[in-house]
Amino acid sequence: MKKEEPTSEEKPMNMDEISDEFQQVNEARQNQKTDADVEETEPENNAPDFSAEDKHKEELALANDKFLRLYAEFDNYKRRTSKERVELLQTAGKDVIVSLLPVLDDFERASRAIETAKDITAVKEGISLVHNKFKNLLTQKGLKEMVSKGEVFDADIHEAVTNIPAPDESLKGKVVDVLEEGYLLNDKVIRFAKVVVGA
Repeated sequence: MKKEEPTSEEKPMNMDEISDEFQQVNEARQNQKTDADVEETEPENNAPDFSAEDKHKEELALANDKFLRLYAEFDNYKRRTSKERVELLQTAGKDVIVSLLPVLDDFERASRAIETAKDITAVKEGISLVHNKFKNLLTQKGLKEMVSKGEVFDADIHEAVTNIPAPDESLKGKVVDVLEEGYLLNDKVIRFAKVVVGA
């Protein structure tokens, strides 16, 4: 092949011209890249901002929804417990009252029997049985009679009505007599024992 000679119209370029041309092409490419980068990055920058904003709005909406649900649930809980408390107060003693009704029936039968009874010992036995039934029922419900006589006086469970000279040296500061029994309900004092204390 024959080497092509430059025509008279095409002048050979010197090194400075080639370097300038190369630099211009490079700058043009750089400008194109930065313009393209700006075009590409602008939507990308906007897209994350836009999606982040949407994400925050969605999270806020979810949090608000959760809050409203919890608030409504708590409000319902308060209303329900308030209603249950009122019902409990209205029927607090229902269980005890229902269990006492048979004892009441026994007392009514004993009362009718007293009017027509010829033998008083049978009536006494009947009343004694009703009394025991009543005490057993109360014991089942957690009632316990205090044992006070002969015990050391304790202001937490006893109420001293009076002091008397102790009949015996060993009874000083102790309960000599019980005027009214004290009771515990589930080991909690519900009535103090009224006692006479030896001095």
